[in-house]
Amino acid sequence: MRALPPGARGYIVCAVLAAVACVTPALTDSATPWTAVALLTALYLGCELVKVCPPPGSRVPEGIGPFFPVVLAAVFLLPPAAAALVALPGGLAGTVVERPARVRRVWHGAQQAMAAWVAGQAYGLLRGPATLGGGPSAGSGPPAGPADFPYVLLPATAAAVAFCLVLTALDGGILATAERRPAATAWRGLATSSLAPHCAHGLAGLMMAVMWRSPYGPPAALLVLLPMYISCWVFAQYHRERAAHQATIRALVQAVDIKDRYTRGHSERVGQASAMIARELGMTEDRLETVRIAGILHDVGKLGVPTRLLRKDGPLTPQERRIIELHPEYGHEMVRGIGFLGEARSAILHHHERVDGSGYPYGLTGEQIPVLARVVAVADAFDAMTSTRSYSRARPVPVALAELERCAGAQFDPSMVRALVDAIGRTGWHPVVTSDEDLQVIPARAAAPGPGPEPDPAALAGLPDQGSRPLAPAPPPPGRVPAVPGPAGGRGPDADGAGAGG
Repeated sequence: MRALPPGARGYIVCAVLAAVACVTPALTDSATPWTAVALLTALYLGCELVKVCPPPGSRVPEGIGPFFPVVLAAVFLLPPAAAALVALPGGLAGTVVERPARVRRVWHGAQQAMAAWVAGQAYGLLRGPATLGGGPSAGSGPPAGPADFPYVLLPATAAAVAFCLVLTALDGGILATAERRPAATAWRGLATSSLAPHCAHGLAGLMMAVMWRSPYGPPAALLVLLPMYISCWVFAQYHRERAAHQATIRALVQAVDIKDRYTRGHSERVGQASAMIARELGMTEDRLETVRIAGILHDVGKLGVPTRLLRKDGPLTPQERRIIELHPEYGHEMVRGIGFLGEARSAILHHHERVDGSGYPYGLTGEQIPVLARVVAVADAFDAMTSTRSYSRARPVPVALAELERCAGAQFDPSMVRALVDAIGRTGWHPVVTSDEDLQVIPARAAAPGPGPEPDPAALAGLPDQGSRPLAPAPPPPGRVPAVPGPAGGRGPDADGAGAGG
């Protein structure tokens, strides 16, 4: 308690006193169904202790959270004070990661006890106990009749919503007092993100309560509980694996950014632009996420390129350019064993191919180039032109889009270029990475570029130059690549020395 601000300490003390007031009637009322209370308390406590002390050889996934169906079943089966008593031990035994652990356990126990009491009151106001069969309280006699469907769903839903609102309201209060967040933001998003899961828990708790009050009794209720608990376990495991995937991607991107400081932030922006193109093309959410990851990891092969080449100040020799042009193949090999990347691997390998067949590493043409690689190629070139680097200044977004349209059909897939132009025209280009010094926030429907100085060919990151000459071909395959000088005193044409984009 010493580490908490005085306001937070007072807030927790008030919550504990309120929880004591909620459970006291159950302790003093001779009509409390102690058999049902004991069974449900032991069940909820066991669900929480399994996470704290998992069975030998097993591992509980992070983020599984409290198993509220048992608490909500207690709300449906017991008087409000008895339901609060059921929630208290499980809340005290719940998983705590951050310190002070003892204070957090006390807080969770008090919070859940109050939420169960309020949910029980809401359930009772809508005649919820009668809808389960109209019989006496759980554990004290047989029900008078079957459950009143579908009306039983109304009080059950109201109880689950009340339970959620009390928990989120108390959470917002502790954020405002303990972390001193502004009142306007402490509660923002808590209820909306929690409402659907709590309603699902409420439905599971209702099923458990109906089976509990049926002629089959508590054993039948456990048959409902077990699949639900396994589902929560699997869902938490999925989120844990997803978090591990994201951490893997972040680590790879950070390694590339550290090695090639001239293009720091480039990977994230390419991922963002790739997702915009995919969304405009109507790709599914799963594939959209794949193309975003492909954009983020498209240059991971630079980890296999000598740092001295990536940071070289001046033009690249043909031999150095050939080495840098190996980075798509390096990247493909690096991620070959990462199963969750799936189709993203082909985009990493082929994002420097050109639709006219003059790209690398394999000189594929048109439809031979994987779809995601064609998406990433456009996003890569767009960010290379609109980002400030050591050897080129950022181009205005309209100029970059005009250049992409000029090269469509020769270097880029026209449909991918059109999708990016349409997406930026509607929403603007708002890069989320701010590591570059000259990032732009371009409003939608930016004006068409007017006359101005001719862009520097080297600054276009391998794109053909802007003069009156015809469209310049892409660099030939390795072994026949001339050195392309950059600006006076600068580095090569782009971060990898070849091809559109970085």
